[in-house]
Amino acid sequence: MPDPRAHVGLYPGTFDPITRGHLDVIARGARLVERLVVGVAANVGKQPLMDLEERVECVAHEVAPIAADTGTAIEVVGFDNLLVQCARQNGANVIIRGLRVVTDYDYETQMFGMNHRLDPGIETLFLMATERYQFISSRLVKEIARLGGEISSFVPTFTHARIMAKLR
Repeated sequence: MPDPRAHVGLYPGTFDPITRGHLDVIARGARLVERLVVGVAANVGKQPLMDLEERVECVAHEVAPIAADTGTAIEVVGFDNLLVQCARQNGANVIIRGLRVVTDYDYETQMFGMNHRLDPGIETLFLMATERYQFISSRLVKEIARLGGEISSFVPTFTHARIMAKLR
């Protein structure tokens, strides 16, 4: 029988696209939990460049080396419901969130409050972005790519190819 105190983490995001900053948080989060679920939000309100299936595929490809390196089971799931519902469905008792700048903190504090009210049994763990990734955002990466700029230092190779193919 699994240990009910085992920590299962959920790291949610739109991941449109997944960036090196996301991967840094995933690698660091994977060292803190027995199992990590990366939840890829449908989030059609953000008008994603890639559809949900493409984003799940990119995330799964990019996290495989992290799972191998850390020895942590990492699975990738798409979801289109409330974050706490996704956490419950996947047995997660910890939501992992990355923080880059002060504005992230403001937003994430509100999200923590709402999620805690919806399910006080699910904790939220904030990980500060590593200094070298604090400036990277998926929104800016897409904007740079759309305008013909070079994004290979912000996203891994597989995802880079997918973005460029999508924009052609």
